[in-house]
Amino acid sequence: MRASTVRDRDAGLAGLSLHTPALPGTRLPRRALLVISVCLVLAVPAIDHVTPPYVHLAPTLFVAAAITATFASALVTAMIGVGAVAAEIVAALDRGTLTTEEVIVKLMALVVLSGCMVMFCHLRERYERDLMRVRSISKATQRVVLRPLPERSGPVSIASAYHAAEADTDLGGDLYAVTRTADSTRVLIGDVRGKGLASISETAIMLEAFRASARLRTSPQKMVADLEESIRWGTAEFSGAGVDAGERFVTAVVVDIPDDEPVVRLVSRGHPPPLLLHDGKASPLQVSQPAPPFGLGDLDSYTVEAFPFEMGDLLLLYTDGLTEARNLERTFYPLAQRVAAWSDRDPQALVQKIAADLGEYVPGALCDDMAVIAIRREEPPAAGAASLVFEAVSEGCRPSG
Repeated sequence: MRASTVRDRDAGLAGLSLHTPALPGTRLPRRALLVISVCLVLAVPAIDHVTPPYVHLAPTLFVAAAITATFASALVTAMIGVGAVAAEIVAALDRGTLTTEEVIVKLMALVVLSGCMVMFCHLRERYERDLMRVRSISKATQRVVLRPLPERSGPVSIASAYHAAEADTDLGGDLYAVTRTADSTRVLIGDVRGKGLASISETAIMLEAFRASARLRTSPQKMVADLEESIRWGTAEFSGAGVDAGERFVTAVVVDIPDDEPVVRLVSRGHPPPLLLHDGKASPLQVSQPAPPFGLGDLDSYTVEAFPFEMGDLLLLYTDGLTEARNLERTFYPLAQRVAAWSDRDPQALVQKIAADLGEYVPGALCDDMAVIAIRREEPPAAGAASLVFEAVSEGCRPSG
């Protein structure tokens, strides 16, 4: 789901960097284009020397400057421009036409064009540096706010995928987190009203409140109450002028998976129901008393309900960016029907299959944030291993070994 990372590669000639970020596999074509530009600059005076007086190749020097500006740095473009002007002067001196009106006009036009191309390259480089800084900040923010989920937590294995709808960012309005208590694994998945960077404050509030509650080892009931209180405080604190705090809320599912019981306990706050994959079937875990989203309900307006979650079962948590994705016929993505046939896969394979299938189903890019988590109950780890997993997940990192 994630967009592939664009690699920055510098290609050069005679030790000069072209400096423009390139997609993998484009380094050789750019070198070839630079060689073409250099050859044009060198070839024009030589060919003009042997061609008839009525044949003029000087206009091709404009092409050399324009081609170089499409991919090279401002420095390289300036050097090609200077070389093109010098080549025009050499060719005119050889023909004895340097002081003619036609050659003077061509020289002035070539100087102006080269100057414009250099300015264009300078502005492009500045934009690219700004974009790289924004991407770097976005990735750093994601690592702090939306930490990678562990592959293993207690008796469950975990895989996840995340897609931010807003371009050039890896963080949006969807959120997820996994924490450990002394005897259970807790999972949060949610969707902040709105999408993209504008929803980061609520995302950060929810995730930090969830992690803090786990550190304090509170009960699931107390955790949900803490989340409600935190999101209310956050929306009131960070709502700008003219923004109604009551219009800002978070739909979420809070899941508690005890180590020693084949059940999953969950609280649903206006969020799509999780899917339980068992024996080739995908069953939505519908709570009997749905509660309003966080920020709109009371501190005790929820119930914790338990559902069977046996060895080998898969639990799929997701946001509506997945189920509301549409194909060319404007039909929603049929998640339950698709994943029922993939219930025998491990979490990582299931997430990868969903990602590939969604990519084929939806034309173009997704227009909404999307998050998905697959969880499978495994054999419980040994006591020492369980302690290691607990410490590693509490610190937000992946256990070694």
